[in-house]
Amino acid sequence: MRLIIAGVVIMVIVVFGFSLIDGGEQTPVEAGTVLLNPNADITGFARAYDVRDWQFPQDFGAHPDFQTEWWYYTGNLAAADGHRFGFQFTVFRRAITPTALTPTTDSEWRTNQVYMAHFAITDIDGGQFYHDSRLNRGGAELAGAVVDPNYRVWLENWQVVALDPTAQRTQLTADMGDAALDLIFDQSKPPALQGDRGLSAKSGEPGNASYYYSLSRLLTSGTVRIGDQTFTVTGSAWKDHEFSTSALGANGLGWDWFGLQFDDQRELMIGQIRLQEGGTDPYFGGLLVNADGTTHYLPADSFTITATSTWTSLYSGAVYPAGWDITVDLGDGEMLTFSVTPLLADQELHSAGIVYWEGAVSLSGDISGVGYAELTGYSDAMTGRF
Repeated sequence: MRLIIAGVVIMVIVVFGFSLIDGGEQTPVEAGTVLLNPNADITGFARAYDVRDWQFPQDFGAHPDFQTEWWYYTGNLAAADGHRFGFQFTVFRRAITPTALTPTTDSEWRTNQVYMAHFAITDIDGGQFYHDSRLNRGGAELAGAVVDPNYRVWLENWQVVALDPTAQRTQLTADMGDAALDLIFDQSKPPALQGDRGLSAKSGEPGNASYYYSLSRLLTSGTVRIGDQTFTVTGSAWKDHEFSTSALGANGLGWDWFGLQFDDQRELMIGQIRLQEGGTDPYFGGLLVNADGTTHYLPADSFTITATSTWTSLYSGAVYPAGWDITVDLGDGEMLTFSVTPLLADQELHSAGIVYWEGAVSLSGDISGVGYAELTGYSDAMTGRF
């Protein structure tokens, strides 16, 4: 699914009362954030109605005709001594106005695009969670997403950059002061197209969908720094890239999303969109990625997700699920029943204008493995934000 926290990027940078697209000649420059009206007019933005003709690596880059987009990386890592870590790095793009309505200018500062990045490291064995965020305009090389000459998505000096023209190998570098990452990702499987060949429905209304693919197993190596201690680590990561306009239905409250990597070299994405009146949306399903990279779509009625415990945040007061029993009918007579357990209870991001839980998890039962879970709508409703 990777609905992720698109609502966080529903914002405008304001420079002394001038909108972002008016920027350019004013000095000095200070930026703050305000949330856009959740019911803002989306006329003029592209929407996800039909199956897309995907082209890679071109589609690794930005799609500015759509209002919202994000590039999302999570992973589970370990040092040689067994010390475990999780990480999240996400760059969001939000268009203020449709591209066709943006005034032309010679100023490198003028843009209709705003970028936000979220960065988190879970020191699982150290029992600590570090997180930070940044926000900036998409002009003057401060932030962006390109594929020419190579794939690169960045916000200031936080970035993922391809090390070859096809982006089979990429590097993530990000430093938040008390914790940092420098990781190499090697793509081991082709892009897995979510939903109907990459068209991922989020409700029954046409256009309430996103274009969505995953790189479900990136072989990972590099370093994690916690304070003044640097660990050499290996592991696996997951990338999601999704773009849309008004994807979530009007009665969507939030979502529970899981990107899971099995030890048998398969991966599973499942999730559920929780509705304001209770229950879940029947239009969003899941995807099984086989060891050879082939995929199998899973409709919403082929799996169940049952919370088994809760955790209450001392920061926000939100009460989150803190463990799940999951049953999945994979077809051809294969049923899986397993439990998902957070590797650290407190993995809540609460410093970026919206509160959500995003954390490393482990699997036990019919299968074993690791993954990431994302929980939204428990502190702030996502209604109208995505």
